Amino acid sequence: MRSVSTFSIVGRCADTGDLGIAVASKFLAVGAVVPFAEADVGAVATQSYANTSYGPRALAALRAGVPVDLIHEAFAATDDQHATRQYGLVDAAGRSVSFTGDACHPWAGGVSGPDFAAQGNLLAGPEVVQAMAEAFRGSEGALAERLLRALRAGDEAGGDRRGRQGAALLVVRDGGGYGGFNDRYIDLRVDDDTAPVGRLDALLELHRLYFERPSERDLLALQGDVLGRVLALLDRTGRHRAADGWNDAAARALSDLAGVENLEERLRNRDRIDRRALEHLERLYPG
Repeated sequence: MRSVSTFSIVGRCADTGDLGIAVASKFLAVGAVVPFAEADVGAVATQSYANTSYGPRALAALRAGVPVDLIHEAFAATDDQHATRQYGLVDAAGRSVSFTGDACHPWAGGVSGPDFAAQGNLLAGPEVVQAMAEAFRGSEGALAERLLRALRAGDEAGGDRRGRQGAALLVVRDGGGYGGFNDRYIDLRVDDDTAPVGRLDALLELHRLYFERPSERDLLALQGDVLGRVLALLDRTGRHRAADGWNDAAARALSDLAGVENLEERLRNRDRIDRRALEHLERLYPG
C-alpha cells in the first residue's frame, strides 16, 4: 500500500458550526482518500498509510457521542498497523486530536488545539505544520478561506518534500449542499496540477461566484454606464443589439447568458446586476 504523504488541516468554525478539511500532497486525487466530514458531527483527515475506514468509523462514533480521545484509543487498539497511520479529528464542539504513528515517514508530526488539528508526513520539516496552525489560529472569516490560508502557509513553508500534485477542500454544513439536499457545502478537488493549492484558491473563488447570492452592496442599477456595459456585452455575444436598448428581449438575453455561464444565482433581478457577475462576463467576452 502506497503512503499518502500529505499535509492537512481539519477545522471547525465556532460561529457557524461549519466543519472541514483542506489537504495537499504529491499524490494523485488526494481528495478521494484523505477527507471525511459530516455536518454537526465532525471532520476527519486520514493519511500516511491511510486507513480509509477511519473516516466513516470516526464519524459513526462521533454521531453516537463517543469522545475524540476514545476514538483515537479504539483505532490504536484495533489496527495492527496503527504505527504507520496519521490522522486528525475535530468534533462538532471543537474538541480535537492529531495523531502521528512512530512508523510514519519523517518529517512527520502534528499539532492540535480548539477547533483544529494540523498534521503532515514526509514534509520539508516541522515548520510546515507550525505554519498551518499559526495561519488558522491567526485568521478570521469563513472556514473555507481559513482552511485554505492554513494550507497555503504550509505549502509556502515547504509542504510535501517530494513536490506538488493534488489538493482538496471539503466543508460541510447542514443543508448547505446544492439545492439544500445534502451537507456538502463546498467540495473542491485538484487531482493533478503542478500548483494545486493555488488552483484550489481559484476554484473556491469560482464556487463563491457561481453558487452564492449577491450582496446588496454588489447590486448595480441598470442605468448609465452600467447599462451601457451590459448592452455592449450582449451585443458582443450576438444575443441582443446594443442599439435596441434595454427591453424585454435584452432581459431575456441576459438571463440566457447567465444560464450558459452558471450565473443564475447572481442574475435574478431585472433592474439591477451583480457587479461580480458583470465583471466575470466581461472577462469571458472582452471588448
